[in-house]
Amino acid sequence: MMAHRASADGPDSVVDGVVRYAPLQSLWLSGMLAGAVIGGALTFSWPALLLFVASTATVLLFGHSLGSHRKLIHDSFQCPMWLERLLVYLGVLVGLGGPLGLLRQHELRDYAQRQPVCHPYLRHGGGFWRDCWWQLHCRLILAQPPRIAIEPRIAQDRFYRFLETSFMAQQLPWAMLFFLWGGWGFVWWGVCARVSAGVLGHWLIGYFAHNHGAMHFDVCGAAVQGKNIRFTSLLTMGECWHNNHHAYPGSARLGLFPGEWPELQQLDVAALQASSLPSR
Repeated sequence: MMAHRASADGPDSVVDGVVRYAPLQSLWLSGMLAGAVIGGALTFSWPALLLFVASTATVLLFGHSLGSHRKLIHDSFQCPMWLERLLVYLGVLVGLGGPLGLLRQHELRDYAQRQPVCHPYLRHGGGFWRDCWWQLHCRLILAQPPRIAIEPRIAQDRFYRFLETSFMAQQLPWAMLFFLWGGWGFVWWGVCARVSAGVLGHWLIGYFAHNHGAMHFDVCGAAVQGKNIRFTSLLTMGECWHNNHHAYPGSARLGLFPGEWPELQQLDVAALQASSLPSR
């Protein structure tokens, strides 16, 4: 089974580059945070909080984890095309970006982290607060970036290209629906708070999963070793088992040992190796 929908090749450098402020990215998150903190505080209600919890869980677990990460990026399970597009659409609602941009960025990071050394931006290596600023408000401009080639079936898909150019606007239909359903409180909690939690949560898991936690596997020659973060397993649908994912990136199973939710009774290494890329 194909484990990646994109590939990177050289000549290239994932070391030399500058981190620069990204105005649109920064304003997008700052606006959502302002709406969540100010609007959410002024319009709090238990139904609005329930909407926030349900919608955030849906887009993060089914959208980002299953749709964007395990299906679109790694193609680690099979499903009908209508279901793939639905899951990817839910992933776009997290607010991180369009599907093609996320795929390119993920492939760049994977490629960089497999090298002996890479830029601190690409390995969450700048320290907590610097990495927070870098990842949430800036972008890395490499002097000689690797060429990222996306699989044509994905790159030329009209639906994915539409989502790529309109990922911010995809929040508007839901904002209008929530407004009609429950007023501004549902908008602040169902859109602004959800996007804020999704983007901040994605960065937090990424930071800790590359800096703190336990390891089962050591990927030889790689600049970055993933780490397993046990206490967030239920919140991330297993995405926190990042050391396992670095070892077997093409596997849809992220929890591999007993106690790693969803728990497996026995690690079947042979089956993983048959359905995954070799260890990075």
